[in-house]
Amino acid sequence: MHKLMLVDNDPERSDSLESALHEAGYKNTIRITPDANLLAAVRSHQPDIILIDMQSPDRDTLESLRTVSKEMPKPIVFFAEQSDLDTTRAAISAGVSAYIVDDLPGKRLKSVLEVAIARFQEHQKLREELEDYKGRLQDRKDVDKAKGILMQHRNLSEEEAYQLLRKMAMDRNMKIGEAARNFVAAMALLGG
Repeated sequence: MHKLMLVDNDPERSDSLESALHEAGYKNTIRITPDANLLAAVRSHQPDIILIDMQSPDRDTLESLRTVSKEMPKPIVFFAEQSDLDTTRAAISAGVSAYIVDDLPGKRLKSVLEVAIARFQEHQKLREELEDYKGRLQDRKDVDKAKGILMQHRNLSEEEAYQLLRKMAMDRNMKIGEAARNFVAAMALLGG
């Protein structure tokens, strides 16, 4: 069962939303106010989902969301009573997974949360894939640079330089990209 963190400064509205959450099957809810340190609360309570219910996101709230999204990414659902295009864009940019304007969705609450979680998970998967591709691209650049140095200084063919790097990586129990970076750094220290 998901643990939810409800951020709201209106006790009546919070009670109403928490009741709707209980009816939707979400029984584990932590409530905090918008003036609380959101990142500290997320670290402390480790919620699976963050729900924010307020009139409209202010700059401090958006900055807190941006920090949470960067440090401890979570699906974030924002219920706003009013909004405009710039505010909606700012909320999405700050890491909000679902931005609902107007009344609480009532019977649709569970599906709104499920969609927000699914969108968040897909976004995280894409982010991880992008980081993996960036890492592999950097490894490839570093290997090419190390091969070039070996080819120039040891008068090796490209294949011989690659095999030497590969052996160096295997002997040191490293990935070839890491071995290439170490080699390039060592050559730079030696002035080569």
